[in-house]
Amino acid sequence: MKQVWEFLKQTIEKDTTIVLGLSGGPDSMCLFSLLLQLREEYRLKIIVAHVNHHVRKESDAEEIFVKQKANETGCIFESISLNFANSLNFEAEARKKRYDFFKAILKKYQAHYLMTAHHGDDLIETILMRISRGSNLNGYVGFSKLTKYKEYTLVRPLVYVTKKDILDFCQKENISYCIDFSNESDCHTRNRYRKNILPFLKQENQKVHLKYLKFSEEMNSILEYLQKTTRDALTKTMSFDKVNLHELNRLEPIIKKRVIEYILKEEYQDDIDKIQSVHVDSILKLCDSKKANGSIDLPLNKKIIKEYNLLYFAHKETISREEYILENGICLNEQEKIIKIASTDIEKSNYILRLNSKEIKLPLKVRTRKITDRMQVKNMEGEKKISKIFIDEKVPLRKRENYPIVVDSNETILWLPGLKKSKFDKNKDEFYDIIYKYEIKKEDFNEK
Repeated sequence: MKQVWEFLKQTIEKDTTIVLGLSGGPDSMCLFSLLLQLREEYRLKIIVAHVNHHVRKESDAEEIFVKQKANETGCIFESISLNFANSLNFEAEARKKRYDFFKAILKKYQAHYLMTAHHGDDLIETILMRISRGSNLNGYVGFSKLTKYKEYTLVRPLVYVTKKDILDFCQKENISYCIDFSNESDCHTRNRYRKNILPFLKQENQKVHLKYLKFSEEMNSILEYLQKTTRDALTKTMSFDKVNLHELNRLEPIIKKRVIEYILKEEYQDDIDKIQSVHVDSILKLCDSKKANGSIDLPLNKKIIKEYNLLYFAHKETISREEYILENGICLNEQEKIIKIASTDIEKSNYILRLNSKEIKLPLKVRTRKITDRMQVKNMEGEKKISKIFIDEKVPLRKRENYPIVVDSNETILWLPGLKKSKFDKNKDEFYDIIYKYEIKKEDFNEK
């Protein structure tokens, strides 16, 4: 325990408050004992935080045990009871709720440190499991002995020792603890690594956990360098909430990928576990695509959109397939509307439509596009696909599905407001008896 002692004394400031995640098992009870021995010298205030997962019949008895130990030592006891009856991903959900609870306790007592009892064997298991199932550099680090956040520092002092060291210490110091018999079950992946792989590694090298700690620290140093480089790259590629693809595609592949991972993390926050490597790979392919526009559906009803030289997030919009009778006008949304007017001095504008009612079938309607939509554009021979018009006019991808299209009752397309008019539009010196005007508060396109 010498390295643990040295690390604690170098890390902890005096006159401070520590929140300790205390399950009641040998690992956390060992750490609890160490902190109690430092309490007087360092004038520590220790908050015992216990999470009752209610997944084993011993859970309630363990909570009583931990509460009793906290009371006996004059420490504040805080607990939370969790319910995972309908959980599809117990481990991920439990971890999130556990750390949400810890953060709440840290804030309540204005504590500077959160301590957990992860040890050297845990680090080996974590690294090997992540290598086996696939991860990224953040995952291959395993976990750090010291992680600084804005409001607190997460500390894992026992990373220098093994489970055997902890059990020997508990026996020597006569420390009582609870035993979780589920740790013997082969149902859990971590248990299989613990029972089958760790003994072999330790047979090769009794101090192998320190080798893995060194590996983790080296990886963390590389990670810190890449994070700094990524932050520098972000200043060049990000503008508000959009990515400049020209700048992004000039980056080294590893930095480019990390920029994408960073913006995904910023977008998803605590739900980042919903993002998988296949999503990152798909986004990178989209960035490299020669197509001007494209999009990828992402978890939680989100999508990432490429529009020419820009990349950004959006929510999947519900595409309205309803048709509306135009008559005297219609409000499309808060910014756009089509109104019927009596006269106008404007001669040529894609924001004005003049019609001869005898050449079309009333009433007129406004709808969204269909796959087969074609239009006889004014002053052009033949028909042109609406999708091609959108591409030529550089209509943002997010606007295309809900772009208003004015048709008559025969489904003849008469007008794409603000973009193109059909051959049925009349010049000012021709006969017409219907005039519509497209108004938009903040114009996305110049008048044509």
